[in-house]
Amino acid sequence: MSKRIFITATNTNIGKTYTSKLLIEAFVRLGLRVGVYKPIETGVITVAPDANALFETALIHNPTLKALSLNDIVTLQLPLPAAPFVANKGKSIDLAIFDTALAKIEALCDLVIIEGAGGLMVPIDDEKMMIDLPRHFNALTLLVTHCNLGCINDTLLSIKALEEAKLPFIVGFNCRVEDTSFETTSLPYLNHRFSSIYRIDHDIDTIAKALLDTISS
Repeated sequence: MSKRIFITATNTNIGKTYTSKLLIEAFVRLGLRVGVYKPIETGVITVAPDANALFETALIHNPTLKALSLNDIVTLQLPLPAAPFVANKGKSIDLAIFDTALAKIEALCDLVIIEGAGGLMVPIDDEKMMIDLPRHFNALTLLVTHCNLGCINDTLLSIKALEEAKLPFIVGFNCRVEDTSFETTSLPYLNHRFSSIYRIDHDIDTIAKALLDTISS
């Protein structure tokens, strides 16, 4: 498996970019030069906000990325804030268009964090969905999920999709300040179901190490 981490989530606005920025810093602490890539971003009017946030964070720690521009970091930029299928008016997207950009980034780093758009079942075109990207990139997936009531259902559905696709993955829970019921309403079952629970807010270094260990195994 390549040193590529694909960041996805149980839905939009769950914390993919937030998690990706923390992961950049965690991998840097492990001595790695980190690159970032956002194959598709919708809702782009002038500047791609998520890709720009990733790029700015990566540049702080890996100055060699200055050889690139923001357009190198995000290949397909679409103005409508919707699924790529809708934002691109149903046009077919050849995933090979992302390979050249990714190779250019990889030449400047040891590991690339690739951020998806929305959740796993977001349609890219009539034939492909976001879940097809980690296989195309030969990347390990980090599934970011939430800590609101309902996170059990959302998390298990995404895990089921990854397992059925036979894609290796790790799960991280992005608990926000307002998620005060997580410990009592969701965590008891999650502790029962899973041998370990990673929380983005204070386990990010453990998550980074687990991702690297999985890639190396």
